[in-house]
Amino acid sequence: MSGRDRADPAHWPTLVESLRLYGISKKGQNAMEMRDSKGVFQQNTMASSLKPTTPRLLLPHNFPPSRLAPCRTASINRRQLIADTAAAIALPPLLGVTTTTLSPLPAKADEVSLSEWERVFLPIDPGVVLLDIAFVPDDPSHGFLLGTRQTILETKDGGSTWAPRSIASAEEEDFNYRFNSIGFKGKEGWIIGKPKQSCCILPIFGENAARIPLSSQLPGDMVYIKATGENSAEMVTDEGAIYVTSNKGYNWKAAIQETVSATLNRTVSSGISGASYYTGTFSTVNRSPDGRYVAVSSRGNFYLTWEPGQAYWQPHNRAVARRIQSMGWRSDGGLWLLVRGGGLYLSKGTGLTEDFEEVSVQSRGFGILDVGYRSQDEAWAAGGSGILLKTTNGGKTWIRDKAADNIAANLYSVKFINDNQGFVLGNDGVLLKYLG
Repeated sequence: MSGRDRADPAHWPTLVESLRLYGISKKGQNAMEMRDSKGVFQQNTMASSLKPTTPRLLLPHNFPPSRLAPCRTASINRRQLIADTAAAIALPPLLGVTTTTLSPLPAKADEVSLSEWERVFLPIDPGVVLLDIAFVPDDPSHGFLLGTRQTILETKDGGSTWAPRSIASAEEEDFNYRFNSIGFKGKEGWIIGKPKQSCCILPIFGENAARIPLSSQLPGDMVYIKATGENSAEMVTDEGAIYVTSNKGYNWKAAIQETVSATLNRTVSSGISGASYYTGTFSTVNRSPDGRYVAVSSRGNFYLTWEPGQAYWQPHNRAVARRIQSMGWRSDGGLWLLVRGGGLYLSKGTGLTEDFEEVSVQSRGFGILDVGYRSQDEAWAAGGSGILLKTTNGGKTWIRDKAADNIAANLYSVKFINDNQGFVLGNDGVLLKYLG
């Protein structure tokens, strides 16, 4: 039993339970003689005899001896035991013991409540990894949740409860889909996934979903989709290809002239450290509200940026010694950067820069995997082994939500839909909802 459990009255035994622990029956039979010559309690001995005038609180048998005052050697006969027990039962209600019943305090829930988050249990297999979440802008109570194993869940109460959703056109295929990203604009939504040759872009118009075919020659796997307007969307692959459509996905136009591999082949002599080891894919990619992208190479040894109108991705040397885990955008337009092993860095100023400074965080050595901003000042970071960190000053200082340490899962993504609606996505079907 931990120190915290010992201090919690919910873990203390009732009077009858204590008597049973020390070999004394409720009827007072088989009374034991208990001796403590050194003033230190031995295992299976009571704290002291109960007295009608000054009753003593019964403590668990493994309560630390150092916290109890020594008592004299005592012996209990049958008459004394019956009298003392009757006196204790007649006490006013104390710690869950009443005059009519001897019942323990209500047991603590299995799931420890978080200070500003609650766990939402989902009707899915435990091994499902949650990947993305989005809500209809015109109806914040209506949203969709994506995960591995072809998981699609739908909510119509703001995320408190979820129900499985199936897409008939996808189920007709023989492929094992993995839906990666979802985005909404108005009531029009888009879902992408892989394998790419299965053509799994699924615009959602109201309650209907239609599969739109894509070429199997598309460079890379689709990893991100952004609904940009009516019948319009922007899509990114893990090889750096960016495509846009304005006619419900029937035609796609490249927004960039070449993939990242082609760019690095041209600029390998430009001094980008690690470019020659590039494997050709992104590990993460994030889009700012104004359409700028930042992506991390799969090995984490450099990162790339792109702004609307540019013909190529712009590679950048990492400003830190450790490899990059992920990068994204702050609410003020600056960048945050996570390194492997739990480090957090913030760019100086706003906009694109290679100048970063480290921020002290209590990650306990576990990796931080994502950061989500609720407002310009408040943000949350999530990571391995249930790590949750909060800042209220734009990221200058962070505190750990220790209650989240009891979550046996890795937390991969932090998503704030608006100031009052946020979610944290993890593995093993773990979904946390922001309470505020």
